[in-house]
Amino acid sequence: MNKAFWDEKYSTDEYVYTKDVNRFVKESLSDLAPGKMIDLAGGEGRNTVFFAEKGWQAENVDLSSVGLEKCLVLAKERAVLDKVFTTQASALVFESKLAPVDLGVCAYLQIPQADLEVAITRLVENISPGGVFFGVWHALENLEEGFGGPQDPELLPSTESMTALLSKLPLEISFVTNRDGQVQTKEGLKPSITLTAMAIKV
Repeated sequence: MNKAFWDEKYSTDEYVYTKDVNRFVKESLSDLAPGKMIDLAGGEGRNTVFFAEKGWQAENVDLSSVGLEKCLVLAKERAVLDKVFTTQASALVFESKLAPVDLGVCAYLQIPQADLEVAITRLVENISPGGVFFGVWHALENLEEGFGGPQDPELLPSTESMTALLSKLPLEISFVTNRDGQVQTKEGLKPSITLTAMAIKV
């Protein structure tokens, strides 16, 4: 988790991961009633701003100050700047401005398993009982069966490892499952395997 790396990655006029909400986030969470949410490691803010547009108070917690600035630019562009909050911090030790929240999203935080457990635990601590945790990652199976994401197995959770991690927390697991998808590359569309997880805080 290197701030300089992400600052450099985001230092472009383009939005590295587009301005569009992640499709798995949209599919799973669009029907939730608006409240307060944390987008952990939200980067340039595509998911944060999506929730703000749907009436949520949305907080992007990210290590990169450059990513957070682009999040605010996007929020202004979409006329939801009053609903978007940013917190520049590590996913492992952040202090939320909005907690307790009704929803915690962790999208593509690809870090070592031990660190991921710390980050998710911290996120869940900031969710109210009855609130929702949702996560999405490049899956371990992507190493051999898909395309995209880190090429280090330590950074790729599996359904088994994620189920074990979430089972340690005060959560009622709704699902932990792999989803087939595709990613656009210079050579065209290639298959990609995505791990999604959803749980309710108890």
